[in-house]
Amino acid sequence: MNIIDVYRMKSTYREDLLIKGYLFGKGDQAACILGPVRGNEVQQIYICSQLVKILKELEMNGAISSNKQIMVIPCVNPYSMNVGKRFFGVNDTDINRMFPGNDYGETTSRIAAGVMEAIKDYTYGIQFASFYMSGEFVPHVRMMETGYQNTSLANLFGLPYVVVRKPRPIDTKTLNYNWQSETTAAFSVYTNKNDEVDEESAKQAVAAVLRFLTRMGIIKYESHSGYISYILDEDNLINIHSTTAGIFKRFVKTGEEIKYGEPIGEITDPYDGSVKESIKAPTNGILFYSVRDPLVSEGDIVCRVIRRLHQ
Repeated sequence: MNIIDVYRMKSTYREDLLIKGYLFGKGDQAACILGPVRGNEVQQIYICSQLVKILKELEMNGAISSNKQIMVIPCVNPYSMNVGKRFFGVNDTDINRMFPGNDYGETTSRIAAGVMEAIKDYTYGIQFASFYMSGEFVPHVRMMETGYQNTSLANLFGLPYVVVRKPRPIDTKTLNYNWQSETTAAFSVYTNKNDEVDEESAKQAVAAVLRFLTRMGIIKYESHSGYISYILDEDNLINIHSTTAGIFKRFVKTGEEIKYGEPIGEITDPYDGSVKESIKAPTNGILFYSVRDPLVSEGDIVCRVIRRLHQ
């Protein structure tokens, strides 16, 4: 294992911003695994740390395939990690909305450009990401519909679902979109937590990445086959919006089956505790996403549901 400086930025009033990369094996740039771009992605940096630990052991045992190199970047945004802020701590901007970046742009744009330069030539790219809304997901692989996406490769992670998203204008500045534009087969992996460690879903994510690397011939590792992934178009997910504001209480866990008309949760009045709204399943299916923040506003997406095809 070699540790390199992927990107360094001088700072006037504090230590330099340093983004480190952990290299395993030698030869072709086969796979790059990227951790938090945002400062509250604790689960994501934990998953990367476990991958570094396992890949180090595999390399010592000669289990990295010849002429294959893997790089793990555990954290892209250490400044924000250190202070627990989601966005870049100096100017409160989102690095994941700055790609491919600009060497002569603002701070976060220069960081994005430096990282992009270091990772753009890898064949496969895996990012542990978080959603723009706080909540819990069923673990899945997500990718942009850029024309370069390959859902067959995404199936090789063996996670329950692969979600394909049609990019909106703001998405064209994300890492996943621009990585694909560099002809890297890029995948974003989502687990069910962000700002805290969930050991069970972290192990599932680690196993998924090792399974993918094994199936692509990059490492030699024995793992179970995982799931046969179901491919979803994000536009086909059913959004459930709140019609009132209050405290949201969920009755069903993500990943569980729901039946049409059964209560998924309720919104109560924060002053008198009365039930203001009962959230009911609009169809038979699976609860794919649920908001985590207890306080919701009128019109918020509180749940997303996968419609069961065979009723």
